[in-house]
Amino acid sequence: MYHIVWEFIAKEGREEKFLKAYGPDGDWVKFFRSGEGYISTVLLRDVGNNRRFLTIDEWRSKTAYAAFRAHRGKEYQHLDEKCSALTDYEALIGSFVTANEQ
Repeated sequence: MYHIVWEFIAKEGREEKFLKAYGPDGDWVKFFRSGEGYISTVLLRDVGNNRRFLTIDEWRSKTAYAAFRAHRGKEYQHLDEKCSALTDYEALIGSFVTANEQ
């Protein structure tokens, strides 16, 4: 499996809108569900800072994710730009594979 981990700091007062966009039935999950090889997204909230979140997007393979990005890149960029109004900070932590699958 291929995992992409992002860190976000939601804008103050926009936490609920952030949750709606990045949560289990949010805009990103709905968008990714159209991609072959997409499995799931986990949204984590920091227990010490309720504006800090991590997302973990799970795909069957790096190839499946790359194909999705190549095919739907403009839509991805548009959604990313739309959601940037919800955050003060966004950073790619990294891309990972399940350790026993290397």
